[in-house]
Amino acid sequence: MAQQSSKPSILIVEDEWVIALDIKQHLKKLGYNVSGTANSAEKALELVAAHKPDLVLMDIYLQGDKSGIEAADQIRQQFEIPVVFLTAHADESTLTEAIATHPYGYIVKPFEEQDLIIAIQVALANHIAEQAIRQALQKEKRLNELKSQFVSIVSHEFRNPLSSILLTLELLEQPDIVNPQKRQAHIERGKAAIQHMAQLITDVLVLGQVEQEQFHYQPTPINIYQFCSFLVEDLQSRAQNPERFIFNFSGCDEPENLFYELDPNLLQHILNNLLENALKYSPDGTPVIFNLHCESDYIQFQVQDQGIGLTEKDLEKLFTPFHRGINVNKIPGTGLGLSITKKCVDAHGGQILVDSTVGVGTTFTVTLPALKLENSNSNLYQPNHD
Repeated sequence: MAQQSSKPSILIVEDEWVIALDIKQHLKKLGYNVSGTANSAEKALELVAAHKPDLVLMDIYLQGDKSGIEAADQIRQQFEIPVVFLTAHADESTLTEAIATHPYGYIVKPFEEQDLIIAIQVALANHIAEQAIRQALQKEKRLNELKSQFVSIVSHEFRNPLSSILLTLELLEQPDIVNPQKRQAHIERGKAAIQHMAQLITDVLVLGQVEQEQFHYQPTPINIYQFCSFLVEDLQSRAQNPERFIFNFSGCDEPENLFYELDPNLLQHILNNLLENALKYSPDGTPVIFNLHCESDYIQFQVQDQGIGLTEKDLEKLFTPFHRGINVNKIPGTGLGLSITKKCVDAHGGQILVDSTVGVGTTFTVTLPALKLENSNSNLYQPNHD
């Protein structure tokens, strides 16, 4: 729709130029923006496509092969722009045909200025209300779909972890039957199962916040180099092979001076998801490279692995909730991490790009616009290690 800097823009479609000029003068006097005038359906459709007005005042009878009714129906279907009909007289069949296009009102010619004001205000108000209802219904539909997907994936993803936990507890009840080494292995397997279930619940809760618009961008000054260093150290402390992580830095200043205003919680979601995915979907012993590059007006993160890679079909749905790659086999996952990552990047006004080859590996590049702070007296923010 047209930008409403002062008042909405209106297109006039009227085959009598004297009437069109009179309407145009009335609208300008009332403070409305006139996006153009047309005397035929073809010209009207051309102007609607070019200017996307907020409202169309449409005469029923026009020059050319198409009537105003046909033009109004096409405008509604293609552009969802409200139309108010202008008519001096019309027979019953014509009015029935006009009603079928779901117009937002009628103005009978000749009209008073007050009639014009009321018709325009009512049409615009109804259109705004309809848009709000449509968006609310779409949001409700999306949430219901997510709930259904959640129930399906929980029933699937929780089955194996719960079996593993149950087996571990049964073995703990019989310490004399299983040797200590096997016993410890089962305990570790049970811990991993609990962590997987906890991560699934966390991801679903975060995604629910996003979909219900409870996901707020709350920037605070942080030293980005130290933030990333803490994050890598935490991941190394939990990894079986900590040497796999390679952290590289390049930038416009010394690391201790790299303060930017970013949302640390959202940033942690972004980097944790990308780094943990790189670790999970690549063979043990291969490197996970994490590059941090800082400039005065942006920050770029790059996570590169030598893992299973992504197919072209998977790349198309990569950030769709619950989608998982066709080649992940039995590698556990929820299909929510990258969807959440994309939302967190969007909240920063940033961009995420993916370059991947099946069997070779994947590189994610995240660029966030951010101005480097000259000085910061804030306390150093450290990522959560929960």
